[in-house]
Amino acid sequence: MHTGTKTRDTAANSENPLISGVCAGTTIMTLQGEMPVELLTAGMRIITRDSGMAVLRSVKMQTARVAPIRIKAGSLGHTRPDRDMMVAPGTQIHIRDWRAEALFGAPTAMIAASRLVDGEFLAIQDSRNMTVYTLTFDRQQILYADGIEMASAAV
Repeated sequence: MHTGTKTRDTAANSENPLISGVCAGTTIMTLQGEMPVELLTAGMRIITRDSGMAVLRSVKMQTARVAPIRIKAGSLGHTRPDRDMMVAPGTQIHIRDWRAEALFGAPTAMIAASRLVDGEFLAIQDSRNMTVYTLTFDRQQILYADGIEMASAAV
């Protein structure tokens, strides 16, 4: 496994719907297979929709008070995600199904998880202090997190 640094910000008393990222336990598709986000380090090779593979530049851990979005298994397509998962409200989800057509008149779209909330399949959870992980690459990438496609941050 590559070595690298993780940065940590603490904002435990600020509740921010614009926070973006995945929660601990989320698996990210890497060249070594699926790995929990908390084990990723700078320099690792992540499988992406855009480039096939991209080198991870940094992992930012941020503890903040957020009302996370629970995405039910299979709610964004067959086995997408492959299990229930939680994301920060501002996490950009790449959709390429009827939702993209209905909301944007396009075959694909990038949209904040909070805008996809329907109360059943994507639901706002009670606010809590959580550690949110943001993955950064040289340019924005679409990566695979628990089977869904989501946008990364860019340097």
